[in-house]
Parts: sequence; C-alpha cells; structure tokens
Amino acid sequence: MMSKLKTSLQSAVVQARMEPELKQEAEAILKELGLNTSEAIKIFFRQIRLHQGIPFELKVPNPKMAKVLDESQAGNNLVAHDNVEDMFAFLDD
Repeated sequence: MMSKLKTSLQSAVVQARMEPELKQEAEAILKELGLNTSEAIKIFFRQIRLHQGIPFELKVPNPKMAKVLDESQAGNNLVAHDNVEDMFAFLDD
C-alpha cells in the first residue's frame, strides 16, 4: 500500500521558455478561469493523451492568410467598430 501511495505523489518537472508577455497574458486568462499554470499544463497533457496528439488542428496558413496575419500583427489594415452591428454591416459590404 505504501509504495502505491508513494507513486501517486511523485511528480515530474516541465520547463518551457517563452516570451514574458505571452506568459503574463496567458496566466491572467487562466486566473480568470480559476486555474494556475501547472493545472492548465496538466489539462493540456491529459488532452494530448486522450486525443493521442495535439487536441486542436495545427495548420500552416495559406499565403493569403499568412499575409493578413502578418499585417494585423504589425497593426496594418485594422478597422475598429463601435458595435457588432457596425462590424457586420462593414463585412457585408
């Protein structure tokens, strides 16, 4: 019985390097969800195990989408709207 208890209390350390801003923003979102970073990583790893792979689709964007993503990340060609109705009206044009 003691060896089984000991096994269940063991843990492994996971380390990852990332941009500090990404970490801070993600941790703020996790806090709103009532999770800490360790809990979120455990959930992610369990989903990897469950799905036998990454639990969401990974794709290389097509050239048009890649261009749009690059432009938006650079702050180019962005359009702001006061409300959802205005946004949909703009998209319908």
